[in-house]
Amino acid sequence: MEYQILNTSTCLLVLLVFIPTGLGICPSSCKCSGNDRNVDCSGRNLTVLPQGLQDNLTYLNLSFNQFVDLDHQLTRFTNLRTLDISNNRLKNVPAHLPKSLWELYATNNNIKVLQKLDTAYQWNLRVLDVSRNMVERAVLINNTLSSLKFLNLSSNKLWTVPTNMPYNIETVDLSSNFLSQILPGTLVRLQHLTSLYLHNNKFSYIPDKAFDQLSQLQVVTLYNNPWACSDNQNIPYVLQWVQGTAARVVGAPCADQPRPWASTTPAPAQPTALDSSPMIKGTKAADGETSAAAPEATKATKTHKQFKAKDVAARATQSPPALFPGTDRPPLPSADSPQEAAATRTIHVQRSPEGNASLAPATGSSTTPMTLSITSGMPTSYSRMPQSTTATLRKEEATPSAPGRASRWQAGLLLYLAALHAVALPG
Repeated sequence: MEYQILNTSTCLLVLLVFIPTGLGICPSSCKCSGNDRNVDCSGRNLTVLPQGLQDNLTYLNLSFNQFVDLDHQLTRFTNLRTLDISNNRLKNVPAHLPKSLWELYATNNNIKVLQKLDTAYQWNLRVLDVSRNMVERAVLINNTLSSLKFLNLSSNKLWTVPTNMPYNIETVDLSSNFLSQILPGTLVRLQHLTSLYLHNNKFSYIPDKAFDQLSQLQVVTLYNNPWACSDNQNIPYVLQWVQGTAARVVGAPCADQPRPWASTTPAPAQPTALDSSPMIKGTKAADGETSAAAPEATKATKTHKQFKAKDVAARATQSPPALFPGTDRPPLPSADSPQEAAATRTIHVQRSPEGNASLAPATGSSTTPMTLSITSGMPTSYSRMPQSTTATLRKEEATPSAPGRASRWQAGLLLYLAALHAVALPG
């Protein structure tokens, strides 16, 4: 009987020891949910972990406490997915964190260096937030953090963009640091990066080709940086990249400042109204050829007679006699060459300003006198003469000369004498 009582007492003692852990009794200073696997111990001024935390926790919130060191104290939580240790006094990321972590929030602490061993074995980590610390150097090991999608290192003291960032990362927040340079190859592998925050830093330029491989980038922030807009050698890359990228750029550099680096190619001279006209071009070409052999007389009417008076006079003097219709009137006699006067006559031709107002050039005199030698008969080149020109020709011949009147008077006198002679003859 005593033996049975002893065994029963032993079993009860064992149950009293192990039942709290098995049943998941929530610590008195925390709030628990989800079968006590989600534990919130924030804002309790804790300096050490509370007693009674079960090992199979999936969520643990230790933010807004007074923790200074948590090294090796969280390793046993092998099922932990989310750990929040923000707003404490930690000087480093706790060593030997469980490898099951998906999300780690360590904002607003006193962390100065992100060591390579802090993340070396975090293959499952997707979110890493170490913002609002004093991080001066972030050491990441190549090909680690293969599941990381979100990296927040904003509001720290970084001078250089961290290298070896995981190639699958999608969002990187490096804002509010002291960043002034991007080492070659730093962003080359980040072909899945969609959001990059670089505002509130010390960038004066972006190195050539630094952003060229960011093919999936959707948004980038660049405002509040001391861009060297007058640096003709270094600043053009980022300005040209901003113009060509499909991503949304918040705070484009030098947007309100002149760009002295841009090459200014003088615009081609615009042709004037006079130079643009084909007729004026033809006129200029004709003026340049006045010293050559004189062309045919009919060419004087081309380009709507935009010739100078002296050129027209020269052409009329050098040209052979021009043919003109309607010369059946008696020729005017000439004392010097009576035979030539019988075949040709001289008339004055003057363009009418009313008839050719639409063809008059922008400058020049309103009328252009010409002197032509006219020979009776139909001209062979008449069909090439513009109608507008022939319709406005005005013949200014002198009044009939004395020899013409004498000829008619003599003929009348002869007829009168003949009549008298006929009357005087005897019947």
